[in-house]
Amino acid sequence: MNRLAGVTSPYLLQHADNPVDWWPWGSEAFEEAKRRDVPVLLSVGYSACHWCHVMAHESFEDDDTAAYLNAHFVPVKVDREERPDVDAVYMEAVQAATGHGGWPMTVFLTPDAEPFYFGTYFPPEPRHGSPSFQQVLEGVTTAWTDRREEVAEVAGRIVADLAGRSLVHGGDGVPGESEVAQALLGLTREYDEQHGGFGGAPKFPPAMAVEFLLRHYARTGAEGALQMAADTCAAMARGGIYDQLGGGFARYSVDREWIVPHFEKMLYDNALLCRVYAHLWRATGSDEARRIALETADFMVRELRTAEGGFASALDADSEDDEGRHVEGAFYVWTPAQLRDVLGEDDAAFAAAYFGVTDEGTFEEGASVLRLPGGTGPVDAARVAGVRARLLAARGERPHPGRDDKVVAAWNGLAIAALAETGAYFDRPDLVERATEAADLLVRVHLGEVARLTRTSKDGRAGNNAGVLEDYGDVAEGFLALAAVTGEGAWLEFAGFLLDIVLEQFTGEGGQLYDTAHDAEQLIRRPQDPTDSATPSGWTAAAGALLSYAAYTGSEAHRTAAEGALGVVKALGPRVPRFVGWGLAVAEALLDGPREVAVAGPVGGELHRTALLGRAPGAVVAAGEGAGAGAEFPLLVDRPLTGGEPTAYVCRHFVCDAPTTDAGELAAKLGG
Repeated sequence: MNRLAGVTSPYLLQHADNPVDWWPWGSEAFEEAKRRDVPVLLSVGYSACHWCHVMAHESFEDDDTAAYLNAHFVPVKVDREERPDVDAVYMEAVQAATGHGGWPMTVFLTPDAEPFYFGTYFPPEPRHGSPSFQQVLEGVTTAWTDRREEVAEVAGRIVADLAGRSLVHGGDGVPGESEVAQALLGLTREYDEQHGGFGGAPKFPPAMAVEFLLRHYARTGAEGALQMAADTCAAMARGGIYDQLGGGFARYSVDREWIVPHFEKMLYDNALLCRVYAHLWRATGSDEARRIALETADFMVRELRTAEGGFASALDADSEDDEGRHVEGAFYVWTPAQLRDVLGEDDAAFAAAYFGVTDEGTFEEGASVLRLPGGTGPVDAARVAGVRARLLAARGERPHPGRDDKVVAAWNGLAIAALAETGAYFDRPDLVERATEAADLLVRVHLGEVARLTRTSKDGRAGNNAGVLEDYGDVAEGFLALAAVTGEGAWLEFAGFLLDIVLEQFTGEGGQLYDTAHDAEQLIRRPQDPTDSATPSGWTAAAGALLSYAAYTGSEAHRTAAEGALGVVKALGPRVPRFVGWGLAVAEALLDGPREVAVAGPVGGELHRTALLGRAPGAVVAAGEGAGAGAEFPLLVDRPLTGGEPTAYVCRHFVCDAPTTDAGELAAKLGG
């Protein structure tokens, strides 16, 4: 065992038995590099990363490679999901130097943590114009030994370039109708009318852009926005990116038709998509959207929930196939022969037609990814259900993909919001209970006694890494959604506690936000990225939570901070709408108010449910029967029943409608 033994990261633990003498990220590793006068090899990845596993097997498990590494470098292994700040800083350097990036990320650093040579995956022998990993190691060693001044000059130039990059955050003002219209036009231009989604291959599920489209439709009635959202969700739901047997979405599709996924399943994707499909159902009443939302929620609870009540980060893309090989997608794909083994001739032929399993295969070695290509005409729903159940049971006997059991605060915040709302919409109190248990874990373990959020935990033990901005923003978002559904004001208070830390520790001049706290470990550059990628950026997540909290409490400080943060959406929305989808969704909430709904009446009653199902973008909902000083929410203070009947109050922009006791009238006020 090397120095990674005993850490909380499953990814690092995968490397604890390597012959490479890995160090975790920390000052001790760089002090050792200074003492030995050798460079640092920084290797960054994550547990569900296929090519990370490949490079580990080819190089880091190889005794000769490890011996050379140990002799000439201090090797440092980082889990990008535990240290997104370290990952972001050096990924920015890699992308600036090479024009691309990805994982595994391989960076060579001076003992002062300054980067001077970069790459991603390196093969064990020269391949397709790429040098072998051994050649890279030898070349870096030679440069370090014989051309030290040149190395220092390169490192200094890179660090200076990174430090000199300033972020244009939009200046004064918030995104208005013009910027939102330009963003919608930009999405329309990039929309794939034939297959749904945006851009070409590889194609990622655009959950946050779809949320923007749904909110824009709710506010303006723009049918084109709804059509893009609905058609994209339908295409993904029928594609191979969605697990047609067990529910849940894979990370992305390698093709533009959504047929073949990259098979890893991430908590954050499924949380975001679960919520989006629930919101699509709220907008359209689509049975398919309801089914996908519930199946995805059930997948998260069944496959990702930990013993402590939180949610694990990911399921691996790889697992063992019939021949004992560790390969990508083995758990999920089917050949016609495998269908016949489970179902018999008749049902196998039916399943092959229904799920698009062909003799040639849609994946590798004649295997197919299950999807719903359609074109088979009317089908027997009972027969489909029976076939699906038998295939799922047979698949359960296969070797399962590995699971990354660490609990990431931000992604659990996203899951809490999704499960709370899905449970409320579809009368599934068990899902709300699972959301509450995950929230309890975050308070108990991730906040603990330190009064600051910890990024990760595993087996109920908090990790050593401080929460970053996305943790504070996404957890606050989850707590606010849970408060709306449960009527428990404590979740509003916890959200406020986290958002006060955002104001104190993450906010700079002019409304700009930083990914790390003012008192966090100082890296070669303080990371600051407002663009939404696989998840909402910390910047836009915080903006949304700040805006909602201000609507709940009337806090001018939080409203001002939200508006200041949204300046970046004003700047980026018209230019790169695909990469600021959550920011645009928050902008829609700002343009709509957001509306403040106080329901003086029972939690879970007709008016409360009607309020939760309202389509007004970003509307906040407070429900409870106490209207005095002891009310759970500020919105409920001085909001009494009318004639003893439950009563709803709807306000926005400092103006309130007349209170109503009628659910239909309330629905009309909220776009229902």
